[in-house]
Amino acid sequence: MTFASGPTLQRSSRLTQFILAPNPGPMSLDGTNSYLLRAPGHSSVVVVDPGPQDETHLAALAAAGAVELILVTHRHADHTAGSGRLHGLTGAPVRAMDFAHCHGGGAPLAHGEAIRAAGLDITVLATPGHTSDSACFHLPADGQNGSVLTGDTVLGRGTTVLDYPDGALGDYLASLDSLEALGAATVLPAHGPVLPSLEAIVRDYRTHREERLAQIRAVLGRLGRDATVGEVADAVYADVGPSVRRAAERSVAAQLSYLRGDGGDGQAATAGTVG
Repeated sequence: MTFASGPTLQRSSRLTQFILAPNPGPMSLDGTNSYLLRAPGHSSVVVVDPGPQDETHLAALAAAGAVELILVTHRHADHTAGSGRLHGLTGAPVRAMDFAHCHGGGAPLAHGEAIRAAGLDITVLATPGHTSDSACFHLPADGQNGSVLTGDTVLGRGTTVLDYPDGALGDYLASLDSLEALGAATVLPAHGPVLPSLEAIVRDYRTHREERLAQIRAVLGRLGRDATVGEVADAVYADVGPSVRRAAERSVAAQLSYLRGDGGDGQAATAGTVG
C-alpha cells in the first residue's frame, strides 16, 4: 500500500506492518520503524513508536486504520515526538512507561501488563538499559514463535547505545536475559531490518558486551583505574567517526560505571548503534 504523499506500508510479520519515518541518520539508521499491529479482519490498529513530528508520516499512520491505541518503546524524540500529534489526529491514547510521554488519558505501562487491542494480545516487558524507561512488546500469537517489538533495546543492525547515565549496563544485561527467555521470536526493531531469532541475537549482543568489557579492562590495566572516559574511548573506539563519538563515550561511561560498581541515573539523548 503506497500513499500518494510517499510513505509506504510494509509487511513485517503476520500481525504487523510498518511505515519507515523520514529521519535517517547515524543514530537512527534508515529511520524509525513505526509499527501498526492488528489481527486479521480487524479495522482498528495499534501504533507503536509514531516517530518524529513529520506531518506526512503521521498522516499516513492515521490513514492506515482506525487507531485504537498508541504505544511508545522509550522516551527518545525519534520515537515520541509525533505522539501528541498522532493522538490529536486519531483521538487514540498514548501509553509509555514514563507518564511524561503519555497523552489523552493514557496510563503508564507496567511490566507484565497484558493489553488487548486491535484483536491482539500484547504483553508489556520493561527492558531498561538503553534508557531507564525502555519497554518491549511481545506478540505471542504472531507466527510460530511469536514476535517482539524491541524498540532500541535490540536493533536490526549493529548494537545499541547505553544512554548513560539514564541507561545502565547492569539493567541492560538483565533485560537481555529476559528477552532471551522468549526464544526464537521474530525481532521487530525500531531501527533496521526484521531479524529471525531473538534468542540468537541476544546471545550475540551479550558476547559483544563481554568483549567490550574485556577491552576496557585491558585499557584500565594500562592506563590505570582512574582513566577518563575520553581516554578509554580513544583506545576502544578509535575507529568511530565524529558523528557517533558522543555515543561511544556514553557507552564507555556506562561500562566504566558497571566495572567500578557505581550507580547513578539521569538524562541524556538518542538511539544509537555504537556499543
